[in-house]
Amino acid sequence: MAFIHVVTRNAATLSVIVLLGLAAGCSKPDEGAKTGALAASEISQPAASKLGNLSEFQGIASEVAALVDKQDLAGAKSHIKDLEVAWDSAEAGLKPRAAADWHLLDKGIDRALDALRASTPQLAQCKAAMDDLLATFNSLQGKK
Repeated sequence: MAFIHVVTRNAATLSVIVLLGLAAGCSKPDEGAKTGALAASEISQPAASKLGNLSEFQGIASEVAALVDKQDLAGAKSHIKDLEVAWDSAEAGLKPRAAADWHLLDKGIDRALDALRASTPQLAQCKAAMDDLLATFNSLQGKK
């Protein structure tokens, strides 16, 4: 423990308080020090959408993307119907929360549907559409 030099009673009390705070490993940052500066995590993380929890939809999209990666376009075409139905069923509850975000994701879903439902689906287009859709989900949930 550090040596305390007592000049006056008030100075000694203040020194003891400071040393106790340091010895206790006080980790709470000074609120005044944070003013005007953002933590590194606040700068690097985009804000999450007000749409809320999108994990149900993203989970289905991930499963469809996995089928595309396995070149099972027929299976992916069949399974993306589950995403379409779930998304359409949730529209009334989601869209009012953040209409711009909802439209962004809706367009991504539509592109994936179009790619997989094309008369002759192309693997590269299906993969690109699914990759873009998953990136949109991540972006709207504050992930990179």
